[in-house]
Amino acid sequence: MTGHGPVDEGAVIRIVVADDQSLFRSTLTLLLESEADMRVVGQARDGAEAVRAVRRSVPDVAILDIRMPGVDGIAATRAIAADPLLARTRVLILTTFEFDDNVAEALRAGAAGFLGKDARPAELLESVRAVAAGSVRLSASATRMLVDEFLARPVGSAIRGEHRLHELTPREREVVVLVAGGADNAEIAAELGITVLTAKTHVNRAMIKLEARDRAQLVVRSYELGLVVPGRGRG
Repeated sequence: MTGHGPVDEGAVIRIVVADDQSLFRSTLTLLLESEADMRVVGQARDGAEAVRAVRRSVPDVAILDIRMPGVDGIAATRAIAADPLLARTRVLILTTFEFDDNVAEALRAGAAGFLGKDARPAELLESVRAVAAGSVRLSASATRMLVDEFLARPVGSAIRGEHRLHELTPREREVVVLVAGGADNAEIAAELGITVLTAKTHVNRAMIKLEARDRAQLVVRSYELGLVVPGRGRG
């Protein structure tokens, strides 16, 4: 499989699993490989080893724990996201530590998903497929924590780049709000009465204008810039 875009529907999803607990890592590998469309191509015990495994195999998805010895999962995510040769690899954080600062920091680092280790197997498998296809997947608790972080910020606080909001067209603003709500391209198309290709184009243009690497970072940017206001929806 070649290229740097999301995996094709029906293709085998190549995965690297990183966790410092060998039993959990082995159990997760068995679960993933029980699926016909998934194959584990590498395992790692810490973040540094995870980055090496990802660089060696260039998987579609890297499933990383946060708390690992040495280089942690967020630092590993940052290294993967910064490597242009790994543009195809999407990171899914799977952790026991679902804290609000972990969620936001993981997404800023380049993660495309964030789940707790108490997630149901079906939820995990669905998330792997969604992340591989280019969508964002956050657990319900991770979403609440992300919202809580921005609710806790002083009213009127701004970040560098706020002026870029004015570059968005009204339609792009609508699309960003839907992305922040967890909608994929097909759901955006259905909601707005446009084609899936047009929805994808709007998402891509919004990411460029707001300097977001992917949809996950677009969600964070939408909150940071006040386009989406926690508790009120559109800013």
